[in-house]
Amino acid sequence: MTDDWCGWREAAETALYGDGGFYRRPEGPAGHFRTSVHASPLFASAVARLLVGTARELGTDSVDLVDVGAGRGELLTGVLRALRSGAAGPGLVVRAHAVELAPRPAGLDPGIEWSAELPQGTKGLLFANEWLDNVPADIAEADAGGRARYVLVRADGTERLGDPVTGADAEWLARWWPLTVPGARAEIGRPRDEAWTRAVASMAEGVAVAVDYAHVRGARPPFGTLTGFRSGREVRPVPDGSCDLTSHVALDACAEAAAAADGAVAELLDQRTALKELDISGERPPLARASTDPAGYVRALAAAGEAAELTARGGLGDFGWLRQRTAPGLRPVPRPV
Repeated sequence: MTDDWCGWREAAETALYGDGGFYRRPEGPAGHFRTSVHASPLFASAVARLLVGTARELGTDSVDLVDVGAGRGELLTGVLRALRSGAAGPGLVVRAHAVELAPRPAGLDPGIEWSAELPQGTKGLLFANEWLDNVPADIAEADAGGRARYVLVRADGTERLGDPVTGADAEWLARWWPLTVPGARAEIGRPRDEAWTRAVASMAEGVAVAVDYAHVRGARPPFGTLTGFRSGREVRPVPDGSCDLTSHVALDACAEAAAAADGAVAELLDQRTALKELDISGERPPLARASTDPAGYVRALAAAGEAAELTARGGLGDFGWLRQRTAPGLRPVPRPV
């Protein structure tokens, strides 16, 4: 990126995914921040249970597992390990697909397919953990008269207001994140809606899940959520390739867009609830077990601590889960979006 002014979407696209961009670095996302995947193998075990349940609903013992924004393959590796251990249920024939722009990491399970493009016609589970928050989005800010304008940025992070927001972006703001108070800001989530719609549409049948920092209409943050991360610390968002650039996702908008395009039925819930459904609750083992099975008690206590982190209020437990079912036979009565 040069020092020319441009919109945040273009700037972030170059800074994250261009030549020498942040996500092209060899250390991968795990070198800079900790997701649920890195926090505990229990998360991969939960995804394995979800895959087993999806296969059961589809009436098959052969399924696809697609990890969108796969990092360095950590989630797929953990899910396959959980399935092989039998911890998540009976054995399955799993076709594992990693979707990631970075090169295939050395030493990855040779059974995992690696591609920059979504596989088409898959049947099973598509899982996108902290992917949509890194789909670049333009930023709008209301000027002194309350009119939404694009925020322009340079490589050093300096900003100024640009042209008024018009067209499809203006329609998206009016529908999902109206700006009327001078200085109020929003991330225009239309590219994320489109990315998620493409992901859901890539499946022939099954379940698609997006897990991310999220907010819903009626509870949007007044000044947006754009921030940066580097080496485990939150930093000023600067689109020069030196840091991650992320902002929370309007998952309700993503849900409606995919439903309108594909008929996929949506459920929105938090990670705490979703993991509890998959037997991850954070409850401590009974103290009496310490005397009857000391080793088992210690293992269970450690697992409870990891589960507590994954389900913590004010932390990972508050992440949003968007689940969309893409086959008529899988569609439950949806929770309100």
